[in-house]
Amino acid sequence: MMDIQCERQLRGQILEHLAEICKAFGHTHRLELLTLLAQGERSVDELARETCLPVASVSQHLQVLRQAGLVDVRRVGVRAIYRLENEDIYGVLRAVRELGERRLPECDALVQQIQIERPPGTEISFEELLYAMEQGQILLLDVRPSGEFSYGHIRGAISMPLDELEQRMADIPSELPIVVYCRGPYSMLADRAVAWLKHHGHPARRLQQGFPDWQVNGLPVEYAENKLRV
Repeated sequence: MMDIQCERQLRGQILEHLAEICKAFGHTHRLELLTLLAQGERSVDELARETCLPVASVSQHLQVLRQAGLVDVRRVGVRAIYRLENEDIYGVLRAVRELGERRLPECDALVQQIQIERPPGTEISFEELLYAMEQGQILLLDVRPSGEFSYGHIRGAISMPLDELEQRMADIPSELPIVVYCRGPYSMLADRAVAWLKHHGHPARRLQQGFPDWQVNGLPVEYAENKLRV
């Protein structure tokens, strides 16, 4: 039987390693990088462009995340391509997000500002979307950039990046209601798409959450390599 002193030492070592993971999460830029990587793998240059951070700064933050086991990297020539180590990491991000909304009044107030921009009745839940998909009663549009769609998307969705909506209006049938989704509840891509579609006479709503939330819930997903997860 392990003595009390040895037990305390082992417990302390475990907590020390857990604290390193918490430290890796504990920076605004690293949270932003993890959120972007939840949509799909990216190079350092791509992450720098999307976050408006210097490449050197992005590289430093990615090294911290890699040392904590939160991201993985593969090489394509001289380019380093980063991705989340596994889907569970987004589950932690979502838990932090929900905790902040519940426990921090400042965070909740900012979220409410986003919600005000969304007219009542324009959001749809996962359960409502699944039912509509089973009935074949909707057109599901993914308005994220095409690279993110290729990396993974809700099964049956059509890729229609926000900046292509106007040019591809002829591809949108008028007889079906439309559900739009994007990166997540804080992303405004779907809101802009819904506003544009409604302005042009299409009945459109947005998914309350985004693709990573759908994926981490174990709901039907298609991947670029044509694998299905149900």
